[in-house]
Amino acid sequence: MIPELFDGDPIPLNRPGDFDIVAWRDGKYHPQGKAHAPENIDPIVDACVKELRTRYGFKVCPKCFTFWAGTDPLQKIGAIGYCFGAKYVVRHLRPDLGKLDVGFIVHPSWVGEEELHAIKGPIAVSAAETDAIFPAEKRHESEIILKETGVPYQIALFSGVAHGFAVRGDPNNRSARYAKESTFFHSLQWFGEYLRDE
Repeated sequence: MIPELFDGDPIPLNRPGDFDIVAWRDGKYHPQGKAHAPENIDPIVDACVKELRTRYGFKVCPKCFTFWAGTDPLQKIGAIGYCFGAKYVVRHLRPDLGKLDVGFIVHPSWVGEEELHAIKGPIAVSAAETDAIFPAEKRHESEIILKETGVPYQIALFSGVAHGFAVRGDPNNRSARYAKESTFFHSLQWFGEYLRDE
């Protein structure tokens, strides 16, 4: 499932030089002035999880808070978030509340410390060496927080790439191609490990 988090107001692919991403986040470009903020995004993610539970038969086990469908083995829900979407993977990585079980975030944006402290499921982070939104200091702070949570985590740092490498990296650039492909295969391995039952 790929949720549409932007309410019809995505950032243009080839945005003009004067495009202000913070103003976009605050709703400047949205037709109704709606901010791209948790109060507008969280309900979309909640609706997606609800759809997975109801339409596709995922249920919450009241003892362990994982998802199950009928008499089938337990089924968990994992999510991957690139850039903007990473914040919402982190915000909803709460199997204890019947939300997401496993997360994978790539060149994350605007993830708050309190949001990271609140996670209850395994998370992997794929980061760029050059990233003004998720710089080295923020990455190191995140590592300390993740260690404190006690959940399984991994942080992969790729040299020679910048924020956005996994979605708009130049495939002709060896470093960018490697980082993008490695992130993809790592996500498959991560979900393969943490979405299965013991």
